[in-house]
Amino acid sequence: MAIPPVPVPRGTGSQTIADLIGLAADRFGETPAQRAQVGGTWRDTSFREVGDAVSELARGLIGLGLRPGDRVAILAATRPEWSLCDFAVTSAGGVVVPIYATNSPGECAWVAGDSGASLAIVEDAEQAAKLAAVRGELPGLREVLVMEDDLAALRERGRARDAGEVAERAGAVRRDDPYTIIYTSGTTGPPKGCVLTHGNYRSMIDMVVRQGTLGEGTDDELVYLYLPLAHSYALLIQLVCADLGICLAYFGGDPKRIVPELAEVRPTYLPSVPRIFEKIYTLVTSAVGDQGTVRAATDVGLRVRALERAGEPVPEELRSAFDAFDAQLFTNVRNAFGGRMRQATSGAAPIAKEILEFFYAAGAPVFEGYGMTETSTAATGQTLEDFRFGTVGRPYEGVELRIAEDGEVLIRGANVFGGYHNNADASFGAVEDGWLHTGDLGTLDADGYLTITGRKKDIIITAGGKNLTPANLENELKQSRWISQAVLYGDRRPYPVALICLDAEEVVPWAEAEGLEDASVAALATDERVHALIGGVVEAANERFAQAERIKRWAILDHDLSQETGELTPTLKVKRAVVHEQYAYVFEALYAN
Repeated sequence: MAIPPVPVPRGTGSQTIADLIGLAADRFGETPAQRAQVGGTWRDTSFREVGDAVSELARGLIGLGLRPGDRVAILAATRPEWSLCDFAVTSAGGVVVPIYATNSPGECAWVAGDSGASLAIVEDAEQAAKLAAVRGELPGLREVLVMEDDLAALRERGRARDAGEVAERAGAVRRDDPYTIIYTSGTTGPPKGCVLTHGNYRSMIDMVVRQGTLGEGTDDELVYLYLPLAHSYALLIQLVCADLGICLAYFGGDPKRIVPELAEVRPTYLPSVPRIFEKIYTLVTSAVGDQGTVRAATDVGLRVRALERAGEPVPEELRSAFDAFDAQLFTNVRNAFGGRMRQATSGAAPIAKEILEFFYAAGAPVFEGYGMTETSTAATGQTLEDFRFGTVGRPYEGVELRIAEDGEVLIRGANVFGGYHNNADASFGAVEDGWLHTGDLGTLDADGYLTITGRKKDIIITAGGKNLTPANLENELKQSRWISQAVLYGDRRPYPVALICLDAEEVVPWAEAEGLEDASVAALATDERVHALIGGVVEAANERFAQAERIKRWAILDHDLSQETGELTPTLKVKRAVVHEQYAYVFEALYAN
Protein backbone atom coordinates (compact mmCIF):
# COMPACT_ATOMS: atom_id res chain seq x y z
CA MET A 1 0.00 0.00 0.00
CA ALA A 2 1.41 3.36 -1.07
CA ILE A 3 2.17 5.84 1.67
CA PRO A 4 0.39 9.15 0.94
CA PRO A 5 2.73 12.10 0.54
CA VAL A 6 3.13 14.35 3.55
CA PRO A 7 1.68 17.78 2.69
CA VAL A 8 4.29 20.52 2.70
CA PRO A 9 3.23 23.20 5.18
CA ARG A 10 2.62 26.62 3.68
CA GLY A 11 5.05 29.32 4.70
CA THR A 12 8.56 29.12 6.08
CA GLY A 13 7.52 28.17 9.59
CA SER A 14 9.55 31.04 11.05
CA GLN A 15 8.80 31.94 14.65
CA THR A 16 10.00 35.54 14.37
CA ILE A 17 10.78 37.95 11.56
CA ALA A 18 14.48 37.59 12.45
CA ASP A 19 14.73 34.06 11.06
CA LEU A 20 12.25 34.55 8.20
CA ILE A 21 14.58 35.32 5.30
CA GLY A 22 17.12 32.64 6.26
CA LEU A 23 14.41 29.98 6.24
CA ALA A 24 12.98 31.37 2.98
CA ALA A 25 16.39 31.15 1.32
CA ASP A 26 16.75 27.51 2.44
CA ARG A 27 13.28 26.51 1.36
CA PHE A 28 12.80 28.43 -1.89
CA GLY A 29 16.39 28.47 -3.16
CA GLU A 30 16.51 29.48 -6.83
CA THR A 31 12.89 30.71 -6.88
CA PRO A 32 12.80 34.40 -7.88
CA ALA A 33 12.41 36.61 -4.79
CA GLN A 34 12.90 40.08 -6.26
CA ARG A 35 12.29 41.57 -9.69
CA ALA A 36 13.63 45.04 -10.44
CA GLN A 37 14.73 47.18 -13.34
CA VAL A 38 18.45 47.17 -14.10
CA GLY A 39 19.46 49.27 -17.07
CA GLY A 40 15.90 49.31 -18.38
CA THR A 41 15.50 45.52 -18.15
CA TRP A 42 13.54 43.61 -15.51
CA ARG A 43 15.88 41.18 -13.74
CA ASP A 44 15.26 38.57 -11.05
CA THR A 45 17.17 37.80 -7.86
CA SER A 46 16.61 34.40 -6.26
CA PHE A 47 15.80 33.70 -2.63
CA ARG A 48 19.22 32.11 -2.26
CA GLU A 49 20.90 35.26 -3.54
CA VAL A 50 18.75 37.45 -1.28
CA GLY A 51 19.60 35.22 1.69
CA ASP A 52 23.32 35.49 0.96
CA ALA A 53 23.13 39.27 0.63
CA VAL A 54 21.15 39.64 3.86
CA SER A 55 23.58 37.43 5.78
CA GLU A 56 26.59 39.42 4.56
CA LEU A 57 24.93 42.76 5.32
CA ALA A 58 23.88 41.54 8.78
CA ARG A 59 27.44 40.43 9.55
CA GLY A 60 28.72 43.77 8.27
CA LEU A 61 26.36 45.59 10.62
CA ILE A 62 27.50 43.45 13.53
CA GLY A 63 31.05 44.42 12.60
CA LEU A 64 30.02 48.08 12.79
CA GLY A 65 28.90 47.54 16.37
CA LEU A 66 25.18 46.89 15.94
CA ARG A 67 23.90 45.35 19.16
CA PRO A 68 20.65 43.46 19.75
CA GLY A 69 17.84 45.95 20.22
CA ASP A 70 19.67 48.86 18.54
CA ARG A 71 17.45 51.08 16.40
CA VAL A 72 18.40 51.49 12.73
CA ALA A 73 16.60 54.06 10.60
CA ILE A 74 16.03 53.30 6.92
CA LEU A 75 15.44 56.41 4.80
CA ALA A 76 14.76 55.35 1.22
CA ALA A 77 12.11 54.85 -1.42
CA THR A 78 10.78 51.38 -2.19
CA ARG A 79 13.57 49.40 -3.85
CA PRO A 80 15.18 45.95 -3.43
CA GLU A 81 17.94 47.34 -1.19
CA TRP A 82 15.31 48.55 1.27
CA SER A 83 14.21 44.97 1.81
CA LEU A 84 17.77 43.66 2.02
CA CYS A 85 18.67 46.20 4.70
CA ASP A 86 15.43 45.59 6.60
CA PHE A 87 16.05 41.84 6.75
CA ALA A 88 19.73 42.37 7.59
CA VAL A 89 19.02 44.64 10.55
CA THR A 90 16.32 42.26 11.78
CA SER A 91 18.49 39.16 11.35
CA ALA A 92 21.21 40.83 13.42
CA GLY A 93 18.71 41.48 16.23
CA GLY A 94 18.23 45.17 15.51
CA VAL A 95 14.99 47.16 15.32
CA VAL A 96 14.09 48.83 12.02
CA VAL A 97 12.74 52.38 12.08
CA PRO A 98 11.39 53.27 8.62
CA ILE A 99 11.42 56.91 7.46
CA TYR A 100 9.47 58.04 4.40
CA ALA A 101 11.67 59.16 1.52
CA THR A 102 9.38 62.18 1.13
CA ASN A 103 9.96 63.39 4.70
CA SER A 104 11.58 66.77 5.30
CA PRO A 105 14.84 67.07 7.29
CA GLY A 106 12.81 68.14 10.33
CA GLU A 107 10.53 65.13 10.08
CA CYS A 108 13.55 62.84 9.67
CA ALA A 109 15.07 64.36 12.80
CA TRP A 110 11.87 63.72 14.76
CA VAL A 111 11.65 60.02 13.81
CA ALA A 112 15.37 59.27 14.17
CA GLY A 113 15.62 61.21 17.42
CA ASP A 114 12.45 60.00 19.09
CA SER A 115 13.23 56.37 18.26
CA GLY A 116 16.83 56.65 19.47
CA ALA A 117 18.32 55.44 16.18
CA SER A 118 22.07 54.83 16.47
CA LEU A 119 22.57 54.04 12.79
CA ALA A 120 20.86 55.19 9.60
CA ILE A 121 20.85 53.62 6.14
CA VAL A 122 19.82 56.10 3.45
CA GLU A 123 19.16 55.73 -0.26
CA ASP A 124 21.47 58.31 -1.82
CA ALA A 125 23.24 61.64 -1.39
CA GLU A 126 19.94 63.55 -1.44
CA GLN A 127 18.59 61.60 1.53
CA ALA A 128 21.97 61.76 3.30
CA ALA A 129 21.84 65.55 3.02
CA LYS A 130 18.56 65.59 4.99
CA LEU A 131 20.21 63.91 7.96
CA ALA A 132 23.36 66.01 7.57
CA ALA A 133 21.21 69.13 7.91
CA VAL A 134 19.88 68.00 11.30
CA ARG A 135 22.83 65.96 12.57
CA GLY A 136 23.30 68.41 15.45
CA GLU A 137 19.87 67.38 16.75
CA LEU A 138 20.80 63.67 16.72
CA PRO A 139 23.63 63.09 19.21
CA GLY A 140 22.85 59.37 19.37
CA LEU A 141 23.23 58.80 15.63
CA ARG A 142 26.70 57.24 15.26
CA GLU A 143 26.88 56.54 11.54
CA VAL A 144 25.03 57.07 8.25
CA LEU A 145 25.41 54.53 5.44
CA VAL A 146 24.41 55.32 1.85
CA MET A 147 22.89 52.42 -0.11
CA GLU A 148 24.34 53.49 -3.43
CA ASP A 149 27.86 53.93 -2.01
CA ASP A 150 28.35 51.76 1.06
CA LEU A 151 26.43 48.48 0.77
CA ALA A 152 29.02 46.71 -1.36
CA ALA A 153 31.75 47.52 1.17
CA LEU A 154 29.44 46.49 4.04
CA ARG A 155 28.86 43.11 2.38
CA GLU A 156 32.60 42.68 1.86
CA ARG A 157 33.17 43.47 5.52
CA GLY A 158 30.51 40.92 6.46
CA ARG A 159 32.06 38.13 4.42
CA ALA A 160 35.07 38.23 6.73
CA ARG A 161 32.90 37.23 9.69
CA ASP A 162 31.36 33.88 10.63
CA ALA A 163 27.84 33.36 9.22
CA GLY A 164 26.98 31.62 12.46
CA GLU A 165 26.86 35.01 14.18
CA VAL A 166 23.70 35.89 12.27
CA ALA A 167 22.02 32.58 13.10
CA GLU A 168 22.92 33.10 16.75
CA ARG A 169 21.54 36.64 16.77
CA ALA A 170 18.34 35.64 14.96
CA GLY A 171 17.83 32.64 17.24
CA ALA A 172 18.03 34.83 20.33
CA VAL A 173 15.13 37.06 19.22
CA ARG A 174 11.82 36.41 20.99
CA ARG A 175 8.28 37.06 19.80
CA ASP A 176 7.70 39.86 22.29
CA ASP A 177 10.85 41.71 21.19
CA PRO A 178 10.33 44.85 19.08
CA TYR A 179 10.61 44.18 15.35
CA THR A 180 9.96 47.68 14.05
CA ILE A 181 8.87 51.11 15.20
CA ILE A 182 6.67 52.60 12.50
CA TYR A 183 5.78 56.24 12.83
CA THR A 184 2.24 56.95 11.74
CA SER A 185 2.10 59.40 8.89
CA GLY A 186 -0.13 61.57 11.03
CA THR A 187 -3.21 63.18 9.49
CA THR A 188 -3.20 65.22 12.71
CA GLY A 189 -0.33 66.11 15.03
CA PRO A 190 3.25 64.81 15.02
CA PRO A 191 3.85 61.16 14.09
CA LYS A 192 3.66 58.58 16.86
CA GLY A 193 5.94 55.55 16.89
CA CYS A 194 4.00 52.28 16.92
CA VAL A 195 6.12 49.60 18.56
CA LEU A 196 5.33 46.36 16.73
CA THR A 197 6.81 43.09 17.96
CA HIS A 198 7.96 40.01 16.08
CA GLY A 199 4.91 38.27 17.46
CA ASN A 200 2.58 41.01 16.18
CA TYR A 201 3.82 40.72 12.61
CA ARG A 202 4.30 36.94 12.65
CA SER A 203 0.66 36.64 13.76
CA MET A 204 -0.42 39.00 10.99
CA ILE A 205 1.50 37.01 8.38
CA ASP A 206 -0.16 33.81 9.59
CA MET A 207 -3.59 35.42 9.29
CA VAL A 208 -2.96 36.48 5.70
CA VAL A 209 -1.54 33.07 4.77
CA ARG A 210 -4.56 31.29 6.26
CA GLN A 211 -6.95 33.57 4.38
CA GLY A 212 -5.35 32.53 1.09
CA THR A 213 -5.35 35.85 -0.78
CA LEU A 214 -1.70 35.17 -1.62
CA GLY A 215 -0.06 31.84 -2.29
CA GLU A 216 -3.13 30.19 -3.80
CA GLY A 217 -2.37 31.08 -7.42
CA THR A 218 -0.05 29.76 -10.09
CA ASP A 219 3.62 28.89 -9.68
CA ASP A 220 4.56 32.18 -11.32
CA GLU A 221 2.66 34.31 -8.82
CA LEU A 222 3.95 37.87 -8.76
CA VAL A 223 3.21 40.92 -6.61
CA TYR A 224 3.91 44.46 -7.85
CA LEU A 225 4.89 46.90 -5.11
CA TYR A 226 5.04 50.66 -5.45
CA LEU A 227 3.77 51.55 -1.97
CA PRO A 228 6.39 53.04 0.40
CA LEU A 229 8.05 50.31 2.45
CA ALA A 230 8.08 52.80 5.31
CA HIS A 231 4.33 52.11 5.54
CA SER A 232 3.00 49.06 7.36
CA TYR A 233 0.90 47.96 4.35
CA ALA A 234 3.91 47.55 2.06
CA LEU A 235 5.96 46.04 4.86
CA LEU A 236 3.37 43.29 5.40
CA ILE A 237 3.31 42.48 1.69
CA GLN A 238 7.11 42.17 1.71
CA LEU A 239 6.98 39.76 4.65
CA VAL A 240 4.14 37.61 3.27
CA CYS A 241 5.91 37.27 -0.08
CA ALA A 242 9.07 36.12 1.68
CA ASP A 243 7.13 33.66 3.82
CA LEU A 244 5.32 32.10 0.85
CA GLY A 245 8.16 32.24 -1.70
CA ILE A 246 6.42 34.77 -3.96
CA CYS A 247 8.36 37.10 -6.23
CA LEU A 248 8.05 40.79 -5.41
CA ALA A 249 8.44 43.25 -8.31
CA TYR A 250 9.66 46.69 -7.20
CA PHE A 251 8.50 49.71 -9.17
CA GLY A 252 11.13 51.74 -10.96
CA GLY A 253 10.79 54.85 -8.82
CA ASP A 254 8.75 57.10 -11.11
CA PRO A 255 5.11 57.44 -9.93
CA LYS A 256 4.05 58.31 -13.49
CA ARG A 257 5.30 54.90 -14.61
CA ILE A 258 3.19 52.83 -12.22
CA VAL A 259 0.40 52.07 -14.71
CA PRO A 260 2.78 51.30 -17.61
CA GLU A 261 4.85 49.06 -15.31
CA LEU A 262 1.75 47.08 -14.38
CA ALA A 263 1.41 46.14 -18.05
CA GLU A 264 5.11 45.22 -18.16
CA VAL A 265 5.42 43.01 -15.06
CA ARG A 266 1.89 41.55 -15.27
CA PRO A 267 1.27 40.93 -11.54
CA THR A 268 -1.17 38.38 -10.19
CA TYR A 269 -1.80 40.49 -7.09
CA LEU A 270 -1.68 44.26 -6.53
CA PRO A 271 -1.74 46.02 -3.15
CA SER A 272 -2.58 49.69 -3.61
CA VAL A 273 -4.18 52.82 -2.26
CA PRO A 274 -7.35 54.17 -3.93
CA ARG A 275 -5.62 56.83 -6.03
CA ILE A 276 -4.08 54.33 -8.46
CA PHE A 277 -7.38 52.48 -8.90
CA GLU A 278 -9.12 55.80 -9.46
CA LYS A 279 -6.54 56.70 -12.11
CA ILE A 280 -6.98 53.38 -13.93
CA TYR A 281 -10.77 53.76 -13.72
CA THR A 282 -10.49 57.21 -15.29
CA LEU A 283 -8.06 55.94 -17.93
CA VAL A 284 -10.26 53.13 -19.20
CA THR A 285 -13.69 54.79 -18.83
CA SER A 286 -12.74 58.15 -20.34
CA ALA A 287 -12.21 56.39 -23.67
CA VAL A 288 -15.91 55.47 -23.61
CA GLY A 289 -16.98 59.00 -22.72
CA ASP A 290 -20.55 58.11 -21.79
CA GLN A 291 -20.97 57.28 -18.10
CA GLY A 292 -24.31 55.69 -18.94
CA THR A 293 -22.42 53.07 -20.94
CA VAL A 294 -20.07 52.46 -18.02
CA ARG A 295 -22.99 51.97 -15.64
CA ALA A 296 -24.77 49.65 -18.09
CA ALA A 297 -21.60 47.61 -18.58
CA THR A 298 -21.13 47.34 -14.82
CA ASP A 299 -24.69 46.14 -14.33
CA VAL A 300 -24.40 43.49 -17.03
CA GLY A 301 -20.98 42.40 -15.78
CA LEU A 302 -22.16 42.03 -12.19
CA ARG A 303 -25.13 39.90 -13.26
CA VAL A 304 -22.93 37.60 -15.33
CA ARG A 305 -20.30 37.27 -12.60
CA ALA A 306 -22.98 36.46 -10.02
CA LEU A 307 -24.42 33.68 -12.20
CA GLU A 308 -20.98 32.25 -12.94
CA ARG A 309 -20.06 32.33 -9.26
CA ALA A 310 -23.25 30.44 -8.41
CA GLY A 311 -22.55 27.88 -11.14
CA GLU A 312 -25.71 28.83 -13.02
CA PRO A 313 -26.06 29.23 -16.81
CA VAL A 314 -25.91 32.71 -18.31
CA PRO A 315 -28.87 33.47 -20.60
CA GLU A 316 -27.84 33.90 -24.24
CA GLU A 317 -29.09 37.50 -24.45
CA LEU A 318 -27.20 38.49 -21.31
CA ARG A 319 -24.06 36.71 -22.52
CA SER A 320 -24.25 38.54 -25.82
CA ALA A 321 -24.50 41.92 -24.07
CA PHE A 322 -21.60 40.98 -21.81
CA ASP A 323 -19.41 39.95 -24.73
CA ALA A 324 -20.03 43.30 -26.41
CA PHE A 325 -19.06 45.23 -23.28
CA ASP A 326 -16.09 42.92 -22.78
CA ALA A 327 -14.74 43.71 -26.24
CA GLN A 328 -15.46 47.44 -25.91
CA LEU A 329 -14.34 48.03 -22.33
CA PHE A 330 -13.56 45.14 -20.01
CA THR A 331 -10.60 43.80 -22.01
CA ASN A 332 -8.94 47.21 -21.68
CA VAL A 333 -9.45 47.09 -17.90
CA ARG A 334 -7.75 43.72 -17.53
CA ASN A 335 -4.93 44.81 -19.84
CA ALA A 336 -4.36 47.95 -17.76
CA PHE A 337 -3.57 45.65 -14.81
CA GLY A 338 -1.31 43.47 -16.95
CA GLY A 339 -3.81 40.80 -17.94
CA ARG A 340 -2.98 38.29 -15.18
CA MET A 341 -4.28 39.97 -12.04
CA ARG A 342 -6.30 37.58 -9.93
CA GLN A 343 -7.08 40.10 -7.19
CA ALA A 344 -6.10 43.50 -5.84
CA THR A 345 -6.60 45.06 -2.42
CA SER A 346 -7.32 48.71 -1.76
CA GLY A 347 -6.40 50.07 1.64
CA ALA A 348 -5.34 53.14 3.66
CA ALA A 349 -8.33 55.25 2.55
CA PRO A 350 -11.91 54.80 1.32
CA ILE A 351 -12.74 54.15 -2.33
CA ALA A 352 -16.07 54.49 -4.12
CA LYS A 353 -18.17 51.33 -4.24
CA GLU A 354 -19.03 51.99 -7.91
CA ILE A 355 -15.36 51.74 -8.89
CA LEU A 356 -14.99 48.40 -7.12
CA GLU A 357 -18.13 47.03 -8.76
CA PHE A 358 -16.88 48.15 -12.17
CA PHE A 359 -13.54 46.39 -11.77
CA TYR A 360 -15.21 43.20 -10.53
CA ALA A 361 -17.60 43.25 -13.49
CA ALA A 362 -14.60 43.64 -15.78
CA GLY A 363 -12.82 40.61 -14.33
CA ALA A 364 -10.20 42.56 -12.36
CA PRO A 365 -11.46 42.21 -8.77
CA VAL A 366 -10.45 44.91 -6.31
CA PHE A 367 -11.59 44.54 -2.70
CA GLU A 368 -11.25 46.82 0.28
CA GLY A 369 -9.46 45.82 3.46
CA TYR A 370 -9.12 47.67 6.73
CA GLY A 371 -6.58 48.08 9.45
CA MET A 372 -4.08 50.42 11.01
CA THR A 373 -0.38 50.54 11.73
CA GLU A 374 -1.43 49.69 15.29
CA THR A 375 -2.87 46.35 14.06
CA SER A 376 0.34 45.43 12.22
CA THR A 377 -1.39 46.62 9.03
CA ALA A 378 -4.70 44.78 8.82
CA ALA A 379 -7.75 43.62 10.73
CA THR A 380 -10.24 42.72 7.99
CA GLY A 381 -9.95 41.48 4.43
CA GLN A 382 -11.85 39.97 1.52
CA THR A 383 -11.26 37.19 -0.97
CA LEU A 384 -12.78 36.04 -4.25
CA GLU A 385 -14.92 33.60 -2.28
CA ASP A 386 -15.83 35.92 0.60
CA PHE A 387 -16.58 39.57 -0.21
CA ARG A 388 -19.27 42.21 -0.01
CA PHE A 389 -18.98 45.54 -1.80
CA GLY A 390 -19.47 48.61 0.35
CA THR A 391 -17.76 46.86 3.27
CA VAL A 392 -14.12 46.31 4.20
CA GLY A 393 -14.74 42.61 4.72
CA ARG A 394 -14.72 40.35 7.74
CA PRO A 395 -12.06 40.04 10.42
CA TYR A 396 -9.10 37.78 9.84
CA GLU A 397 -9.10 34.54 11.78
CA GLY A 398 -7.80 35.47 15.24
CA VAL A 399 -9.11 39.05 15.16
CA GLU A 400 -12.16 40.19 17.13
CA LEU A 401 -14.24 43.26 16.28
CA ARG A 402 -16.67 45.17 18.45
CA ILE A 403 -18.61 48.39 17.97
CA ALA A 404 -18.63 50.67 21.02
CA GLU A 405 -21.74 52.54 22.16
CA ASP A 406 -20.62 55.67 20.33
CA GLY A 407 -20.02 53.71 17.10
CA GLU A 408 -16.22 53.44 17.42
CA VAL A 409 -14.60 50.30 15.98
CA LEU A 410 -12.68 48.29 18.59
CA ILE A 411 -10.18 45.56 17.65
CA ARG A 412 -8.57 42.75 19.63
CA GLY A 413 -6.03 40.17 18.47
CA ALA A 414 -2.41 39.03 18.56
CA ASN A 415 -1.62 41.54 15.80
CA VAL A 416 -2.57 44.54 17.98
CA PHE A 417 0.41 46.53 19.24
CA GLY A 418 1.22 47.20 22.88
CA GLY A 419 1.60 50.96 22.71
CA TYR A 420 3.49 53.94 21.33
CA HIS A 421 7.19 54.64 21.83
CA ASN A 422 7.80 57.42 24.35
CA ASN A 423 4.10 58.31 24.22
CA ALA A 424 1.35 57.24 26.60
CA ASP A 425 -1.31 58.83 24.38
CA ALA A 426 -4.75 57.89 25.69
CA SER A 427 -6.79 59.13 22.72
CA PHE A 428 -7.07 57.24 19.42
CA GLY A 429 -4.86 54.19 19.44
CA ALA A 430 -5.31 53.48 23.14
CA VAL A 431 -5.54 49.81 24.12
CA GLU A 432 -7.92 49.10 27.01
CA ASP A 433 -8.45 45.54 28.26
CA GLY A 434 -6.86 44.30 25.04
CA TRP A 435 -9.22 46.31 22.81
CA LEU A 436 -7.68 48.85 20.45
CA HIS A 437 -9.73 52.05 20.17
CA THR A 438 -9.32 52.88 16.49
CA GLY A 439 -10.95 56.30 16.26
CA ASP A 440 -12.92 54.99 13.27
CA LEU A 441 -16.70 54.72 13.23
CA GLY A 442 -18.38 51.67 11.75
CA THR A 443 -21.10 49.06 11.74
CA LEU A 444 -21.10 45.26 11.70
CA ASP A 445 -23.81 43.45 9.75
CA ALA A 446 -25.36 40.12 10.69
CA ASP A 447 -22.74 38.22 8.68
CA GLY A 448 -19.82 39.97 10.35
CA TYR A 449 -18.90 42.35 7.52
CA LEU A 450 -17.52 45.67 8.71
CA THR A 451 -18.51 48.97 7.12
CA ILE A 452 -16.48 52.07 8.00
CA THR A 453 -18.82 55.04 8.21
CA GLY A 454 -16.33 57.75 9.14
CA ARG A 455 -13.70 58.87 11.57
CA LYS A 456 -14.47 60.54 14.87
CA LYS A 457 -12.32 63.57 14.19
CA ASP A 458 -13.51 63.93 10.59
CA ILE A 459 -17.25 64.06 11.21
CA ILE A 460 -18.76 67.42 10.23
CA ILE A 461 -21.62 68.68 12.38
CA THR A 462 -23.34 71.57 10.64
CA ALA A 463 -24.87 74.54 12.47
CA GLY A 464 -28.22 72.81 12.01
CA GLY A 465 -26.99 69.72 13.85
CA LYS A 466 -26.65 67.48 10.79
CA ASN A 467 -23.80 64.92 10.99
CA LEU A 468 -21.92 64.53 7.70
CA THR A 469 -19.23 62.06 6.69
CA PRO A 470 -16.91 63.97 4.32
CA ALA A 471 -15.51 60.90 2.56
CA ASN A 472 -18.88 59.99 1.05
CA LEU A 473 -19.27 63.13 -1.06
CA GLU A 474 -15.53 63.44 -1.65
CA ASN A 475 -15.44 59.97 -3.20
CA GLU A 476 -18.34 60.86 -5.48
CA LEU A 477 -16.44 63.89 -6.74
CA LYS A 478 -13.17 62.01 -7.20
CA GLN A 479 -14.84 59.54 -9.56
CA SER A 480 -14.76 62.35 -12.10
CA ARG A 481 -11.82 62.30 -14.49
CA TRP A 482 -11.39 66.05 -13.97
CA ILE A 483 -10.92 65.97 -10.17
CA SER A 484 -7.77 64.89 -8.34
CA GLN A 485 -8.71 65.79 -4.76
CA ALA A 486 -11.80 67.12 -3.00
CA VAL A 487 -11.94 68.28 0.60
CA LEU A 488 -15.26 68.98 2.33
CA TYR A 489 -15.56 71.65 5.04
CA GLY A 490 -18.43 72.85 7.18
CA ASP A 491 -18.12 71.97 10.87
CA ARG A 492 -20.49 74.28 12.83
CA ARG A 493 -21.28 76.08 9.58
CA PRO A 494 -24.72 76.46 7.95
CA TYR A 495 -23.86 74.19 5.02
CA PRO A 496 -20.91 72.22 3.59
CA VAL A 497 -18.51 73.68 1.02
CA ALA A 498 -15.70 72.03 -0.91
CA LEU A 499 -12.16 72.72 -2.06
CA ILE A 500 -11.48 71.00 -5.40
CA CYS A 501 -8.18 70.22 -7.15
CA LEU A 502 -8.02 69.59 -10.89
CA ASP A 503 -6.44 66.45 -12.32
CA ALA A 504 -3.78 67.94 -14.57
CA GLU A 505 -3.33 64.74 -16.59
CA GLU A 506 -6.97 64.91 -17.69
CA VAL A 507 -8.03 68.54 -17.68
CA VAL A 508 -4.97 70.00 -19.46
CA PRO A 509 -5.39 67.85 -22.63
CA TRP A 510 -9.12 68.67 -22.57
CA ALA A 511 -8.37 72.39 -22.36
CA GLU A 512 -5.88 72.18 -25.22
CA ALA A 513 -8.42 70.32 -27.36
CA GLU A 514 -10.97 73.02 -26.52
CA GLY A 515 -8.54 75.65 -27.80
CA LEU A 516 -7.99 77.43 -24.48
CA GLU A 517 -5.08 79.81 -24.85
CA ASP A 518 -3.58 79.10 -21.42
CA ALA A 519 -3.97 75.43 -20.45
CA SER A 520 -1.96 75.61 -17.21
CA VAL A 521 -3.75 74.38 -14.08
CA ALA A 522 -3.40 77.80 -12.48
CA ALA A 523 -5.18 79.45 -15.41
CA LEU A 524 -7.81 76.73 -15.72
CA ALA A 525 -8.73 77.12 -12.03
CA THR A 526 -10.35 80.48 -12.89
CA ASP A 527 -11.65 79.68 -16.38
CA GLU A 528 -15.43 79.87 -16.81
CA ARG A 529 -15.56 76.77 -19.02
CA VAL A 530 -13.69 74.73 -16.42
CA HIS A 531 -16.03 76.01 -13.72
CA ALA A 532 -18.99 74.91 -15.81
CA LEU A 533 -17.37 71.49 -16.24
CA ILE A 534 -16.75 71.05 -12.50
CA GLY A 535 -20.15 72.53 -11.68
CA GLY A 536 -21.79 69.71 -13.59
CA VAL A 537 -19.78 67.15 -11.60
CA VAL A 538 -20.76 68.75 -8.28
CA GLU A 539 -24.40 68.93 -9.30
CA ALA A 540 -24.47 65.26 -10.28
CA ALA A 541 -22.78 64.23 -7.03
CA ASN A 542 -25.18 66.34 -4.94
CA GLU A 543 -28.17 64.53 -6.40
CA ARG A 544 -27.18 61.38 -4.52
CA PHE A 545 -27.38 63.05 -1.11
CA ALA A 546 -30.00 64.68 1.09
CA GLN A 547 -30.46 68.44 0.86
CA ALA A 548 -28.59 69.19 4.11
CA GLU A 549 -25.59 67.14 2.93
CA ARG A 550 -25.16 68.84 -0.44
CA ILE A 551 -22.28 71.13 -1.33
CA LYS A 552 -23.62 74.65 -1.64
CA ARG A 553 -20.44 76.38 -2.75
CA TRP A 554 -17.04 75.26 -3.94
CA ALA A 555 -13.70 76.61 -5.09
CA ILE A 556 -11.01 75.29 -7.41
CA LEU A 557 -7.45 75.43 -6.11
CA ASP A 558 -4.81 76.59 -8.60
CA HIS A 559 -2.59 73.60 -7.79
CA ASP A 560 -2.92 70.06 -6.47
CA LEU A 561 -2.38 68.96 -2.87
CA SER A 562 0.97 67.28 -2.26
CA GLN A 563 3.14 65.45 0.25
CA GLU A 564 5.87 68.04 -0.08
CA THR A 565 3.61 70.76 1.30
CA GLY A 566 2.42 68.51 4.12
CA GLU A 567 -1.16 68.30 2.80
CA LEU A 568 -1.06 64.57 1.96
CA THR A 569 0.36 61.59 3.82
CA PRO A 570 2.76 59.25 1.93
CA THR A 571 -0.25 57.03 1.19
CA LEU A 572 -2.05 60.05 -0.29
CA LYS A 573 -4.57 60.54 2.51
CA VAL A 574 -5.60 64.16 3.01
CA LYS A 575 -4.39 65.81 6.19
CA ARG A 576 -7.61 67.66 6.85
CA ALA A 577 -6.33 69.83 9.66
CA VAL A 578 -3.46 71.03 7.46
CA VAL A 579 -5.72 71.74 4.49
CA HIS A 580 -8.31 73.50 6.64
CA GLU A 581 -5.62 75.71 8.15
CA GLN A 582 -3.65 76.30 4.95
CA TYR A 583 -6.69 77.32 2.93
CA ALA A 584 -8.79 78.93 5.66
CA TYR A 585 -9.03 82.08 3.54
CA VAL A 586 -10.60 80.07 0.69
CA PHE A 587 -13.18 78.45 2.96
CA GLU A 588 -14.00 81.77 4.61
CA ALA A 589 -14.56 83.36 1.21
CA LEU A 590 -17.06 80.62 0.34
CA TYR A 591 -19.18 81.64 3.32
CA ALA A 592 -18.92 85.38 2.60
CA ASN A 593 -21.80 87.34 1.13
